[in-house]
Amino acid sequence: MSVDREQVLRSAAALLTRKSTSTMDEVARAAGISRATLHRHFAGREALVLALEGLGLQECEAALDRAALDDGSAEDALRRLVTEVEPAAGLLAFLYTENQLFEGGTQNEGWSRIDARLAALFRRGQENGELRIDLTPVWLTEAFYGLIGSGAWAVLDGRVAAKDFSYMIAELLIGGARRRVES
Repeated sequence: MSVDREQVLRSAAALLTRKSTSTMDEVARAAGISRATLHRHFAGREALVLALEGLGLQECEAALDRAALDDGSAEDALRRLVTEVEPAAGLLAFLYTENQLFEGGTQNEGWSRIDARLAALFRRGQENGELRIDLTPVWLTEAFYGLIGSGAWAVLDGRVAAKDFSYMIAELLIGGARRRVES
């Protein structure tokens, strides 16, 4: 029987998003494969988490591309981005809190590329007078990640309706970042 590696990763992501302490046995069961088969593809939890990071980076980059960040206003681009990243929000929530990915002072350079693209969007919004200049692009990028993660957990926990995810995150982030004109 052939095992679809991406399907195994997606099953692992779904499980680990709900229960980050899941064992490899639990991941194998969730993927519908044996533990031995899981270990043939991923030598251990560390290898699995690194593969999930790769999937998360791929999903983020694709969402950034689909959102066409350079088109229209920064606010509109941010709304599109939240909508595009929503399908991967649970995986991103897991990755954002996975300490293994941030230990030892090294970080996958893919995150730096994504951070730079997000910061450029926020900087553009500041330069165009749409967004506040007292909040740095780095801080707004971190706030974006935090809101995506919190929103994903609230939806998974049933405290927030999935249909409200994009609206609530975009409105809170944009509303807090929007530049107010003094009268």
